[in-house]
Amino acid sequence: MLQVTNIACAHFGSTNLNVRNVEDGNNSQYVDRTNCGRLRSRSLYGFEETKHSVGETDKDRSYIRPRSRSFYVSDTDDAGTGNFSRCNSMRPRARSLHNEDGKRNTGGTSITAKPPIKRPKGNSSKRASKELIGKKGSLKGVPMMTISEVDKWEISSSSGMKYGQYVDWEKIDPEAAIRYQKILSSDHYELKAMGRTGFWSMPHTLRAKAYQHIIHSIESTSTTADVDTYHGLAGKLFGEFQTSTHPFPKFMEDGEIPRYCLNKAGLNSVKKILICVNHHFPDVSYCPILSALVSLLLHFSEDEAQCFHSICSLVSYTDPKKRYIDQTFLTSRASCMTFGDLANKYCRGIRKLIASSHQNLFEFYSDWIMWIFADLPFTYAIRVLDVYLLEGYKVLYRVALALLSLYKVSVSSRVAHVDDFRQDMKNFVQNVGRHSTNDALLQRAFSIQLPTRNELTYLFNANKDALIHKDIHNKSSYQAMDFRAFSSSVVTETEMRVVWAWIPERFALFSPVQLFGTNVDDRRLSSFYSKVQGHDPTVLLLKTADEEVCGAFLSSDWAQKNCDEKGFKFFGTGECFVFTLRPGMERYQRTVLQISGMSGKCDSSHQKQILSISSLITTHVDRTTGGSPLCTVSAFKFMAGDDETLFIGGDGGHALHLQADLTAGCSERCDTFESPPLCRGCFKIQSLEVWGIQHSLSVPPLLSQ
Repeated sequence: MLQVTNIACAHFGSTNLNVRNVEDGNNSQYVDRTNCGRLRSRSLYGFEETKHSVGETDKDRSYIRPRSRSFYVSDTDDAGTGNFSRCNSMRPRARSLHNEDGKRNTGGTSITAKPPIKRPKGNSSKRASKELIGKKGSLKGVPMMTISEVDKWEISSSSGMKYGQYVDWEKIDPEAAIRYQKILSSDHYELKAMGRTGFWSMPHTLRAKAYQHIIHSIESTSTTADVDTYHGLAGKLFGEFQTSTHPFPKFMEDGEIPRYCLNKAGLNSVKKILICVNHHFPDVSYCPILSALVSLLLHFSEDEAQCFHSICSLVSYTDPKKRYIDQTFLTSRASCMTFGDLANKYCRGIRKLIASSHQNLFEFYSDWIMWIFADLPFTYAIRVLDVYLLEGYKVLYRVALALLSLYKVSVSSRVAHVDDFRQDMKNFVQNVGRHSTNDALLQRAFSIQLPTRNELTYLFNANKDALIHKDIHNKSSYQAMDFRAFSSSVVTETEMRVVWAWIPERFALFSPVQLFGTNVDDRRLSSFYSKVQGHDPTVLLLKTADEEVCGAFLSSDWAQKNCDEKGFKFFGTGECFVFTLRPGMERYQRTVLQISGMSGKCDSSHQKQILSISSLITTHVDRTTGGSPLCTVSAFKFMAGDDETLFIGGDGGHALHLQADLTAGCSERCDTFESPPLCRGCFKIQSLEVWGIQHSLSVPPLLSQ
């Protein structure tokens, strides 16, 4: 439960003044400069003035010694005390609203630059002074929030003090004004280039204005009425100057919020916004990154209401070409599986390390998005946010892959000493500065040639359909694959774990089931086909007489095999791959994303290009020679066969070529998979098995066309 505690804020000047506009100011009061490591600048006063003030107490000196800061500051330590200052030495400090008797001062406050400070006497007034005045006599700007229990949030309903809205910052920093005008005049592609290079990273106000400009351009159902909506929700939920208790939002797994240098006032505001988002979007049931996004955007928002509007724009996006926020466990897990498929292609080897150690791949990859919006240091996270607001989910895949590739290099030399890959990855990301600079990380991320948005969306939908078929709608419904009962004459349990870690995520959800084995079935290709036809995908495992073990993942149904007078017809998709398990474990596959049936609907020229490498395009091999293929179109050759022979791969050679009696075969270098010979040239087969998945997946609508 969230306990909302509201303590009255201290305001500048007389309590009779109209303070309506204090909510329209800047956002610096949320930032904990101490935690960010910002150094204090030297006093504006010279040495002579300092000598005249020797007799003054520290608290008095704090009123005459301004700190020269960029724009604004609000230092709040973990004890909840706040020190507010401006670079203008003539600006008066607000006096305590409590008089010497510990009662509220109903008169006006002095406007002298050096107001006399008198501490209240007595035990009770000392306590009030400690709560409302803070260190060195400075005002405590806002009531603070702390988590008192695991399932409760303690929240103040008051907004933080706002100030700085009276200054034209562009005149102070004209270069920022020029850059902002360039931002306003740039189109989407120019903004993408700017975001990737950190064009608006400094100063703080420039990034804030850039964010609001970008968020305003996001296609969504959100409107400026969100500001009024927030004020209405906040007033209803938290009231004014009172204590209330609320459960933390259902879309969060726990009540943890990335701090990102926010002080306690900032954390208080984050929780208020999250609770309001929870009430405004009741259908959002699972979104662990929302708390991080709110924490980051609050840095660059004028107030809580503007931050709420920004989050509403991301949640209610309508752009069909982009995704910003997953709102259920189903979509969040589908995104996780999509990242797993990408990692399988672009970060080869990491899955083998984790699977061979018998650790849970699901748990490891389930944190992928939290590496970015929880574990990355603040300065790295905001650079990612710069591009995320423009490009959506795709940039998150890029950055996570870049982090994973860096981690692979780091962990490969110490893998034997890693007991928990999940925690080890978290620690690595939190200390990524030891391994890569901010710019180098982004350069690595954008050097990855990811598939198009349409291809990623298609893979995402296929993974989501697999989850629906498996009836996985929440975290409790997922069960890790259990290989303890697995039995095979070709591979061990650990080897099968590795193979299952290599196959696409949507198939790895299901348990393997044996379809054919030379130990139990007739050792003939005709028997092989009769057992495996009607099943896709399949995994072929082969052990030679020399105890070498290799195999292939075949994405298409062998029922598609066919031949005519021109030769064999090749079929299959880019998801096919070959591998070796003994003497060494290695997977060979082209880094191209193309899943079964992906080319079912081809409207654009790009999709027609995909069609040329899909299972619908055929190539032929001369049956008399079995030699170099006679291609009717440019295509990769994944699988082909008849009752006399079976081919896996056909570009430049066959990765596997099996004879009709399944007693012998050969392996060559194959350009289809960019693979060397999988075993020693020609070989004798000791044992061969074909495995499928326990339950056939229903074909997604796009696949059925």
